[in-house]
Amino acid sequence: MDNPAPPTADSPPGSGFAASGRRVLVSGASRGLGRAVAAAFAAHGDRVVVHYGTRRADAEATLAALPGSGHALVGADLATAEGARELVQDTVAALGGIDVLVNNAAVNTPHPPAGTSYAEWTAAWQSHVAVNLLGTAHLSHLATRHMIDQGTGGRIVNIGSRGAFRGEPDHPAYGATKAAVHALGQSLAVALAPHGIAVASVAPGFIDTDRVAHRLTGAEGEAIRAQSPFGRVAEPAEIAAAVLWLASPEAQWSSGTVLDLNGASYLRT
Repeated sequence: MDNPAPPTADSPPGSGFAASGRRVLVSGASRGLGRAVAAAFAAHGDRVVVHYGTRRADAEATLAALPGSGHALVGADLATAEGARELVQDTVAALGGIDVLVNNAAVNTPHPPAGTSYAEWTAAWQSHVAVNLLGTAHLSHLATRHMIDQGTGGRIVNIGSRGAFRGEPDHPAYGATKAAVHALGQSLAVALAPHGIAVASVAPGFIDTDRVAHRLTGAEGEAIRAQSPFGRVAEPAEIAAAVLWLASPEAQWSSGTVLDLNGASYLRT
């Protein structure tokens, strides 16, 4: 794509960053929310790299369903610093650069403190920190270097969680790492603004995805839906729409925000 010229001091808000035709990396895009985010950007006219960790077949299905052309599939282990480096390198090779990074990849396995052995506890924390926090930090740094060198600004949108605020008693490492992701995004928003790079996070509540479908049946499902006064949980496309907007030129002034997307199931001030 032809990148727009860098903004000047007299440029209107959002100038220098394209509204569509962008080069987008979505981590953890094999299914669920990541798949919906990839589809939203592709439908908007952007070119997308669909990242996967282990679910190649699911990722191939995501890629095949994307509208438009020029998309690519890239596998990488984000639990390692080298895996993050390879993902960004392969993304730049496939798309010719990177304009938008969506940090969606995450580990979320149960480890309730009272019923988890110490060995299981330490393993859970190590895996959550490695992917949810360090993976996000490493991808953000690597993508940022390309955005700065391109000179046309960029966008980073982090997928956080309502659990960062309300607590996750059965998944404490998940809640803690998502709170750290929110804080990381705010630090990056301040640091990267001079380069025209806006950084924001979303904090979704419960989302209806394949991974948690079993929890939405029976009494547990009724209790989860009752958390929201709307009496339901989110559809992945609803969260994806917010991510797409936060990556737009018009959303530059939202840099640093943590956007609650939980259907009024958890309110904070």
